[in-house]
Amino acid sequence: MADLVPIRRALLSVSDKTGLLEFARGLHALGVTLISTGGTARALAEAGLPVTPVERVTGFPEMMDGRLKTLHPRVHGGILAVRDEPAHAAAMAEHGIEPIDLVCVNLYPFGAIVARPGVTLHDAIENIDIGGPAMVRSAAKNHAFVAVVTSPDQYARVLDDLRDSAGSTTLRLRRDLAAAAFAHTAEYDAAIAAHLSRVFADRPDGEAPFPTRLTLRYERAQALRYGENPHQRAAVYRDPAWRGPSVVGARQLHGKELSYNNINDAAAALELALSLSSVAGGSPAAAVIKHANPCGAATGGSVPAAVDRAIAGDPLAAFGGIIASSAPIDEAAAARLTRKDVFLEVLLAPRFEPAALELLRARSANIRLLEFGAAPSEAGGHQVAYRSFPGGLLAQEADRLPPDPARWEHKAGPAPDASQVAAAAALEVMVRSMSSNAIAIGGADPASPGSVRLFGGGVGQVDRVTACRLAVEKARAGAADELKGAVAVSDAFFPFPDGPRILIDAGVGVIVHPGGSKRDQETFDLCTAHGVTCLVTGVRRFRH
Repeated sequence: MADLVPIRRALLSVSDKTGLLEFARGLHALGVTLISTGGTARALAEAGLPVTPVERVTGFPEMMDGRLKTLHPRVHGGILAVRDEPAHAAAMAEHGIEPIDLVCVNLYPFGAIVARPGVTLHDAIENIDIGGPAMVRSAAKNHAFVAVVTSPDQYARVLDDLRDSAGSTTLRLRRDLAAAAFAHTAEYDAAIAAHLSRVFADRPDGEAPFPTRLTLRYERAQALRYGENPHQRAAVYRDPAWRGPSVVGARQLHGKELSYNNINDAAAALELALSLSSVAGGSPAAAVIKHANPCGAATGGSVPAAVDRAIAGDPLAAFGGIIASSAPIDEAAAARLTRKDVFLEVLLAPRFEPAALELLRARSANIRLLEFGAAPSEAGGHQVAYRSFPGGLLAQEADRLPPDPARWEHKAGPAPDASQVAAAAALEVMVRSMSSNAIAIGGADPASPGSVRLFGGGVGQVDRVTACRLAVEKARAGAADELKGAVAVSDAFFPFPDGPRILIDAGVGVIVHPGGSKRDQETFDLCTAHGVTCLVTGVRRFRH
C-alpha cells in the first residue's frame, strides 16, 4: 500500500457549500481536475473555476428529479478500482473509466429537514441521499488510493497535506478521512432509521416509538476531567436532533470548566425551571438543584422574586447548588445572587443583562455562567429517555405530561380555591423532578405576591412515611409559619394513612396524590375528619 498517492481528478458534490470555493480553488491551483454535479457544479462555474459536469463523465444526464446522477460505473469504477491490480486496470481501460483520486461529498441535510416543524413524510423521504453515501463508502473502502472528504472542517488539513506532499495525500490522512467517512454515513443512516421508526410507530394503536434495533446518534461535545468521582473517566455528548435549550448547547460566559456533576445538575435545573414557567403561564421561574434533586423552586412575578423564593426553599442546601432561571437575569436578580449567603456552582439563564454579568463576574472567578438562549415551550412528542446497566439499556418516553387540574378528582375536605390548585400544579411539576419516594410541600408565598414556591421536599426515600417526615422537617426549617394550609403533593399513592397524618399534624391543608391504593378511602376519611382537602390526579410521578 503506497504512502503517497497523487491527486489528479476530484469529484465534488456537496449540500453544505461552506468553504467549497476556497477548497476548490486550492485543488485547482495544485493542478487537480474538478468534476461536479448539479448545484455544486454551477457554484464552481460561477466562481470562474473550470469544472467537468458529471454527465460528461457518465454519458447520461441527471434524471428522475436528481435521484440519478452519480450511480454509474464510470464514477464508482473510478473510485473503487484497485490501482495496482492488473484486472482492475484492464477493466478500466476496456470501459473508458478514469481514476477519481479524491471524493468530496457531504450529504442531503436530512437531520435539519426532519427537525423542522410540520415536516412531511414526503419531505423526509426526498432528503434521503443515495448517491452521496454510495460515493463516500466507495471512497472510504478504497482509501488505499482515494481520499474521501465529508466535512468543511477537513478542507484545510487536506490542502495542507497536498501542499506538503507535492500534490499527493499521505496514507495517514486517507485513513483518518476514511474512518470519519464511515462514522458520517453510519450517523446519517441512524438518523434516517430513528426518524422513520418514530413516524411509522406513531400509529392509532398507541405503539411506543421503540424500534427493534436501537441506534443512538450522539456527538461527543467534550471529554471531561472525570466523572462523578475522580477515578471515573467521562465525556459529554450532544444530541444533534435536539433543538431546544440545553446545557450542552449553552454558551459559557464565565467560570471554570464544567464537571460531570455540574452538567447533570444543571440539566435538571434547566428542565425544572422551564417546566415550572410553562405551568405558570410563562411567569418567571427558578429552580435550585443539589445532587440531582430540587432543594428549592419557585415561580414569581419577576426574576428577582423567583430567584429569591427558590433559595428560600432550603437556604442550607442551596449553598453550593446550581440555579436555573427561565427568564433573563437582570441586575436586581444578580444583586440577590451575589449576597454573602449565596454560593453557586452554576447559574443558567436564557440571557444575562450586562450589569448583571458584571456583578456576577466580580463576585466569583469560578461560578459558571451559562446562557442557553431563547426558551421555547416544552418539547412534545415522543422524547425518549435512556438508562444503561451492565448488559443492557432501558428506554422510555420522558415524563413530559403536564399537570391537568381539570381531570383531578376532589375526594375529601373543602373544595380547593384557584390559588391552591395553581400551587398544586406547580408542586406536581416539582415532585416529578424529585427522586422517589418523594413529597413536595409548598404553596403561595405571602412574602412574594404571585409566587408559588417549594417549602420543603422529602426525596429519595425507601418509604413514603419518611419522605413525609423529611418534607415537613425541611418546610419547618424555612417556612414554619407558612405550613398552616400548605399544599403537599406526593409522587405516588399513600399505601396507608400514616404519611398523610404526618402532613396533617404539621398543618398541611391540601393533599394531592395519584390515588390507586386499596386503602385510599382511609386517607380520604382522615382528610374529611380534619377538614383537609384531598385531590387525586390519577398520574403517578415516579423517578428512580
